[in-house]
Amino acid sequence: MTDAIPEPVRARDLVGYGRTPPAFAWPDGAQVVINPVLVYEEGSEYSVMWGDDRNDGWGEYADPGVQPPQRDPGTESHYEYGSRAGVWRLARIFDEAGVPVTVSAAAVALELNPGVPEWMREHDHDLLGHGWRWIEAWRMSRDEEKEQIERAIETYQRVLGSRPDGWNSRSWPSENTRSLLREIGGFLYHSEGSADDLPYYETVDNQRMLVVPYSKTYNDSRFVMSPGFDSPRDFLDTMVMGLDELLREGEQRRTMMTIAVHARWSGQAARAAALRLFLEHALAQPGVSFMRRKDIARWWLDTYPPGATP
Repeated sequence: MTDAIPEPVRARDLVGYGRTPPAFAWPDGAQVVINPVLVYEEGSEYSVMWGDDRNDGWGEYADPGVQPPQRDPGTESHYEYGSRAGVWRLARIFDEAGVPVTVSAAAVALELNPGVPEWMREHDHDLLGHGWRWIEAWRMSRDEEKEQIERAIETYQRVLGSRPDGWNSRSWPSENTRSLLREIGGFLYHSEGSADDLPYYETVDNQRMLVVPYSKTYNDSRFVMSPGFDSPRDFLDTMVMGLDELLREGEQRRTMMTIAVHARWSGQAARAAALRLFLEHALAQPGVSFMRRKDIARWWLDTYPPGATP
C-alpha cells in the first residue's frame, strides 16, 4: 500500500525535544531567560515614495488607507510617530529597567534615524537583522532576496558599525531565506521559526543551523489582529501569566521567553505602560534573567553544540 504521507511532511521535525526534554541549563542557574525585542521598521515600509505598488496600512483599521498612485500622509504619520516618539519612550523604559535589548531593525530605518543606532551602541544592545526594508521576502525571487540581505548587511555595518548575528524576516520567511543565510554566511542563528520554548537546531543545506525561536504570542502585533489584544492589560496579562507559568515549569525545565514590541504600537503611552509593568514584575521574580539574543545563541552553541542535543 502506498504511503499516504508525503516525504516533505515526514521531513518536518514534529517531535523536537520530546516528552522528557534533556536537562538544559542557563547562565547563573536562571530558570527563565527573557529576551526583549524592540522592533524598529519606520520609514522602510511599503510606499509609493519607494516606487512600490502599494502603501502599507496603519495596521489597526480594516480600511487599507490611501493607495497608489497617491501617497498616504495620514498613515505615514503613524510610522513617523514610532520613530519620533515611540522608540524613545520604549528606550527610556528599557534604560530605566537596566535590561539588555535586541533591536530587530530594518536597515533603512536605522539609516533614517541615526539616534537609534547611537542609542544601541551606547547601551550595547544587539541587532537582529530584519531586512534592508520592511518588505516581504516571499514575494521576491531568490536572487532578489539575496541582494536585499546583502544590502542590509552593508547598511548595518555602515550606520551601526556591526552586522547582525541573527535574522528575522517580515512576518514570515520565504522558502529560500534559511538557505540564503547559510550561503551568505556570518550568522550565528536565525529567528525565522517559533517551534519551541528553547533554542533548537534544524538542517539547512545538509548542515545544522541554530534557531533562537521568535514569538507571535508575546508580541504586540496582536493589538492589530482579530482576535487580539483590546487593551494594554490584555498584553500585560498575557506576558505575566506566560512568565509565571514558565517559572512554575522551570523547576524541572529551563526555558526562554521572547517579548516583542514595535515602536509605533507599544511606543504609545498606554501600551508602553504594559511593557514597563511587565519588566517590573519580571525583575522582581527569582530565577529570571535577561539576555541579548546573540548571547543566548553563543551560550547555546558553546554549551549544547550541534550533535550534543536532539
